[in-house]
Amino acid sequence: MTPAARVQTAIEVLDLVIEAARSNGAPADRLISEWFRARRWAGSGDRRAVRELAYRAIRACGEIPANGRAAMLRVAADDAQLAALFDGSRHAPAPIDPVEPVASGGVAPAWLMARFAASGVDSPEALLDRAPLDIRVNTLKAGRLDLPEGAVKVAPVNGWRYPPETKIEQSEAYLQGMIEVQDAGSQLTCEVVAARPGETVIDLCAGAGGKTLALAAAMQNEGALIACDADRARLSRLAPRAERAGASNIETVLLDANREMQALDRFVGNADAVLVDAPCSGTGTWRRNPEARWRLTDKQLDRYAAIQSRLLDVAATLVKSGGRLVFVTCSLLDAEGADQATAFLARHPGWRAELPVLPAGTVRGSGLRLSPSHDETDGFFVARFIRL
Repeated sequence: MTPAARVQTAIEVLDLVIEAARSNGAPADRLISEWFRARRWAGSGDRRAVRELAYRAIRACGEIPANGRAAMLRVAADDAQLAALFDGSRHAPAPIDPVEPVASGGVAPAWLMARFAASGVDSPEALLDRAPLDIRVNTLKAGRLDLPEGAVKVAPVNGWRYPPETKIEQSEAYLQGMIEVQDAGSQLTCEVVAARPGETVIDLCAGAGGKTLALAAAMQNEGALIACDADRARLSRLAPRAERAGASNIETVLLDANREMQALDRFVGNADAVLVDAPCSGTGTWRRNPEARWRLTDKQLDRYAAIQSRLLDVAATLVKSGGRLVFVTCSLLDAEGADQATAFLARHPGWRAELPVLPAGTVRGSGLRLSPSHDETDGFFVARFIRL
């Protein structure tokens, strides 16, 4: 493909991403992969170039663009070489009309920027940087760890960091279960749980089990680790991951949304620790999913906050006296962080907050906030509560 044809292809891909964002359809990475899967003629260099152009445009547009061309014109407005490729030649985008619409720039929609300001978020532009690829060393697997080249040690955790484009899942260390892909911030939130061998620990929103596997390693496969979720498809991915990682103390429990206690009744008052890695807006993960900021609405944020409150109340019934409840969201917004922690303590006087001690993070209310700008991690809020 010529450079101009790559630009036109990126515009067509962006049209699909924008349509999906409006209809809450598939994420950009999946759409782009599927687009190329149906076009095997595109070489690896073409695929890489188109992907980079598409994501460059996504990151450049604070509000959802009218279409892919308007999004790409946002980039071309500050890049004369790119603008020159709009020449109308074969397979190239049509020449730029000075009066045609150009997508707006910025970090996020105005309402969301106001929420960031109210939540004390500085340097929100860091959310649009490309995220590195972090891995966690799996202590359940013994033997010599032969890591792929390019790793830099991530000091606060038992992990290493690679450039974003690293194909780590093709490495022998990954295939043998000796490492797991996990952001350093996510690894730190798992440390707040302080899971120990022999305990009963519940991961209430386990999903595909990334944090569950970290907890299993901390417990050294001793004790009971209960991985729960209401999404059958996501939870089903945990078993093969656990087998590869050598995690043998995990029991999965499929939940019925809004009827979680039907499956959890036997654990009431028995858990040493419960992790609530709650569904949230994902504002802390925009480095990986930049088009997510086009999907979020004020009403959706309120719905996430309501779900988080309800799940915290469910989790509170499961913890024994002296036990720990850890609340985590991958969000930088107080509505899904400090405000939730304050509201939980107001609803549950038999609990106290215990500020996590981590080698990173900024105190926000009764918890800690991790952020790309301050900690070079994804954005997270984490709080720990102790049952009296």
